[in-house]
Amino acid sequence: MLKISAHKESFTSIKADVAIVFVINKNTKHKWIDQKFLHDLAYQHKSPVLHQQAKTLYIPLGSLEVDSMREAGATAVKTLKSYPFKSAKIGFYTLPKSSDTSIMAAFTLGALLGDYSFDTFLSKKQPSSLREILISLESYDTDSAGATKERVQDFSKQLDEIKIITKSVNITRDLVNTPPQIATPKYLANYAQDLIKGTNLSCKILKKQELKKEKMGAYLAVAKASSKSPRLIHLSYKPKNPQKKVVLVGKGLTYDSGGLSLKPSDYMTTMKADKSGGCAVLGIMLAAEKLGLPLEIHGIIGACENMIGGNAYKPDDVLISREGKSIEIGNTDAEGRLVLADCLSYAQDLDPDVLIDFATLTGACVVGLGEYTSGVMGYNQKLQLDFTQSALDSGELVAILPFNRHIKKLIESKIADVSNVSSSRYGGAISAGMFLGEFIRESYKDKWLHIDIAGPAFVAKEWDINPYGASGAGVRMGVRFLQDISKISKARKQ
Repeated sequence: MLKISAHKESFTSIKADVAIVFVINKNTKHKWIDQKFLHDLAYQHKSPVLHQQAKTLYIPLGSLEVDSMREAGATAVKTLKSYPFKSAKIGFYTLPKSSDTSIMAAFTLGALLGDYSFDTFLSKKQPSSLREILISLESYDTDSAGATKERVQDFSKQLDEIKIITKSVNITRDLVNTPPQIATPKYLANYAQDLIKGTNLSCKILKKQELKKEKMGAYLAVAKASSKSPRLIHLSYKPKNPQKKVVLVGKGLTYDSGGLSLKPSDYMTTMKADKSGGCAVLGIMLAAEKLGLPLEIHGIIGACENMIGGNAYKPDDVLISREGKSIEIGNTDAEGRLVLADCLSYAQDLDPDVLIDFATLTGACVVGLGEYTSGVMGYNQKLQLDFTQSALDSGELVAILPFNRHIKKLIESKIADVSNVSSSRYGGAISAGMFLGEFIRESYKDKWLHIDIAGPAFVAKEWDINPYGASGAGVRMGVRFLQDISKISKARKQ
């Protein structure tokens, strides 16, 4: 793993193989920038460029903002992977004196996440020579030694937190990227059990017989045609004197063929990523435990495969969910909501103060919000706004999709309590969210949020800090939200 460290020494005095320098808003008038080199190169300020002789990597930035700096961190690491440099240094000399460490933290997070690659199955790997980035925090000529030392201490604490979060994101990416012949429901369950060894997390696994005892008829129907039996993974973190109880639920479809409503072949090729919600829940739980958050947290992952066969559940079937509600099946490719319905029922028995599910639930969410943004849904407007702010602060893009009574009518059934698909092609992300809402008890409606991460969970073309493949969507926003409600609860008690 790439090592990043903070230093009180000046940028010039730190020894490294290469320097990283920003060209901000095309301004080349700075002592660390070789204006002649860039002029002779006819530099267009569109991509990074390496000054080989000076051993300096110039990275263009439109502005000194957190989002831009996070992306710059990823860009720097990806660029330097092509060169034999083992160490790089950077100094945030351009920051205003009143600045906090958020800009530096964003660069660090971007660098650590930009360093990720999934090369498990490549016979010829391309390892990076870059081992370390050294950050100078002596950013201001007028700073006293005491101020610099204090900034190093503050940022070093922040750096520890960033490392925990990025490790959890990358573990989530690895798990999502693991192909379906390996990452079966059983594999996910064993992986979770192995991963939590040595932590304060506990893990309970419910197999098919336990799911039958729980009367999870919707969940079991989805898993019926697969040769791989389902697993419900229940992770728990119970610190002393928790401020609140939070339950996270994740869709863990290790593969989704669409069932008898078979997907076109082009739409099957990324379906290993249909477990992204469940993997995100695992990543959030790991980070929360490492950060020692003062919350009781449970993670429920509904893992199974949606396959075809003579015993597959069918359009026209009527299923009985754990909540006792009947569901008319209009399409077997709307399976994630069936698994989540029973998992959310199980989760409510834990009596949470906050209940959140993460799922790659609908292509309609991608159509509505694009590939970069997750949808936030629920009944409690304040809870939606609070989560949205936490998500945006974490660097993940989200937008609220509002429920309304007219869309609810679209999932009505004449022969069952509810239909698993809408009678209209429009508003599919919202109708799916409202379907889940049918299984939320009245006492928990104001405590529940549904997060549709279908857009950003799997990346076909690199963007921001995300490489090709799994992005780890949901982890950063989930962790930040847990941190924020911890701070609010603590402040109220004081």
